[in-house]
Amino acid sequence: MKVGIVGAGMVGSAAAYAMVLRGTASQVVLVDHNPALAAAQAQDILHATPFSHPVHVRAGETAELAGAGVVILAAGVAQKPGETRLQLLERNAAVFAEIIPPVLAAAPEAILLVATNPVDVMTSIAARISGLPAGRVLGSGTILDTARFRALLGEHLGVSAKSVHAFVLGEHGESEVLWWSGATAGSLSVLEGAAQWERPLDEAARQRIDDNVRRAADHIIAGKGATWYGIGGGLARIVEAISSHENALLTVSAPTAWVEGVADVSLSLPRIVGRRGCGRILLPDLDPGEHQALRRSAEILKAAADSVRLP
Repeated sequence: MKVGIVGAGMVGSAAAYAMVLRGTASQVVLVDHNPALAAAQAQDILHATPFSHPVHVRAGETAELAGAGVVILAAGVAQKPGETRLQLLERNAAVFAEIIPPVLAAAPEAILLVATNPVDVMTSIAARISGLPAGRVLGSGTILDTARFRALLGEHLGVSAKSVHAFVLGEHGESEVLWWSGATAGSLSVLEGAAQWERPLDEAARQRIDDNVRRAADHIIAGKGATWYGIGGGLARIVEAISSHENALLTVSAPTAWVEGVADVSLSLPRIVGRRGCGRILLPDLDPGEHQALRRSAEILKAAADSVRLP
């Protein structure tokens, strides 16, 4: 499958590199407002293909996205000193208003995969600008937060993270909800598994894991300025599920008709991801505190999206 990436910065290039390593796509086309950057990234990534998979990687103009099955939107502007979150959102909405129409003119059948932060609100904006049907606009959402949650639980329990099934719901951000009551290792809840293996998940352990999931980006940004490898891998995983028609259950963000009493909001829930984008939702069986937290997350995201004026 041909994949386009609009925005050849660190996130876009990390996604392209991850797709080459995984053999996710047959072609990757990088598009950027700085053509020299796109060309340099494409050439550098292409040189890794002899060590991985024979993916054709190149830079191009928007028109060269023709035939793409997925277009990753990784373009956006950085927050200025003193700028509010809403001002940043409106500037990024203006970027999307500029790039989405020509992307769809070139690749009218493409699925749009949003990576630009704040990803849940930008997914809502992309859906409004594109007018595409449900499922064809999705965001990376909490796929990375979910991976962090599983990795930290696996580390605590002393098992592979691939043997842990746990999800992070809601916002990719401060109000995200770690679904502790639904987390399992094998066929047991993580609490039961922890007790059997004498690795108790007491309140202190749970709080440490919660903090390390919720604050992971803060720690990384403090050390190197931004995050890109983890989300690049997550984007490649989503594209893989689409290209292989896998129908994988992934925590991606998408416009949702109703959740916890909040209508028309984009946020992350476990969703089936396959060739047509994202579809059916696995409705979580939450405990009362998790219900309340997910509602708060949905309300925050709804208010933020509704406040943005499109150009």
